[in-house]
Amino acid sequence: MLRVVIAEDSVLLREGLTRLLSDRGMDVVAAVADGQSLLSVVDELAGTGALPDVVVADVRMPPTHTDEGIRACVALRATHPSVGTLVLSQYVEERYATELLTGSTSGVGYLLKDRVADVREFADAVTRVAQGGTALDPEVVAQLLGRSRRHDTLAALTPREREVLGLMAEGRSNTAIARQLVVSDGAVEKHVGNIFLKLGLDRGSDGHRRVLAVLSYLNA
Repeated sequence: MLRVVIAEDSVLLREGLTRLLSDRGMDVVAAVADGQSLLSVVDELAGTGALPDVVVADVRMPPTHTDEGIRACVALRATHPSVGTLVLSQYVEERYATELLTGSTSGVGYLLKDRVADVREFADAVTRVAQGGTALDPEVVAQLLGRSRRHDTLAALTPREREVLGLMAEGRSNTAIARQLVVSDGAVEKHVGNIFLKLGLDRGSDGHRRVLAVLSYLNA
């Protein structure tokens, strides 16, 4: 059973997220309303040897309602790097997304709050981040990929490889990518292999290299 901590200042949304994830078989071990409380409760859980697998946090929380959530998640990455972090935002805030993703070594996600309405998709994203993967909103991917293109960090990739990498960033499997692009699984595997090669990722766990590939262009 995945252990989850929720940080959301809206009582209704906080209770809704708790119920939603509990109904999907997850253990919501704490639900708090601000960034400082998030840091405190995770430290307390760590002290009992019961770290959560993933934190789900709003980007903006008290007292200033600007970037408390994202900063708390960045701080958690330094103190408890094994904990996955999934942030929710009303709209894409590129600077905050970049700050969260830069240097991440554990599961990481950035979703627009509208995605929570799709219960299955949201629960899958929480699970993926808890297991060390990525879950990036398509809108976030589009903006960050556009930025990467402006900086020419992906010059070696073909347009199709960029497209595959974007879908990888959303957390899609090779089979799901093949279905989206209407190509064979083998074709996707070839594109993914080329991406690994062109981004200079050494051989190892494909799952690990997928995360590194996504972070390579998002952090560039």
